[in-house]
Amino acid sequence: MELTPRRLVPGDADLTDVLTLIRSSFAFMDGRIDPPSSMHRLSLESVAEQAGHGEVWVIGDPVQACVFLTPKADSLYLGKLAVAPDAQRQGLARHLIALAKSRAAELRLPCVELQTRIELVENHATFEAMGFRETGRTAHPGYNHPTSITYRLAV
Repeated sequence: MELTPRRLVPGDADLTDVLTLIRSSFAFMDGRIDPPSSMHRLSLESVAEQAGHGEVWVIGDPVQACVFLTPKADSLYLGKLAVAPDAQRQGLARHLIALAKSRAAELRLPCVELQTRIELVENHATFEAMGFRETGRTAHPGYNHPTSITYRLAV
């Protein structure tokens, strides 16, 4: 499999595969996290909008891994990191995180930031093993306890 990430643009036929990949990769969270994943609000239109106003990167043809990157004032936000189940443990997520670090440097941003849910302890361990450090905890609207952990990785 070609491991070089490629950036999608609005109207790219692979945006449909990205939406399908995110839905299938995040399905395990249903019933496990509260509130439910924002992936339930994703549509082909919102994925295309991300490709136009942020960045959507993929690996593979057909798409085996994806990530959304969104520049913020003080960081590059990494979201919707997904790898197809049969492509896991091949370093695809690491390639996309390396890409995020590279893009943050190109954009002169000091770090990559992401959020993961409190309940997904295996994600915490994975991101910490890649060098991310916890920088905060936040609660979704209507919750009086933390529901997400924010992590940052210096560039």
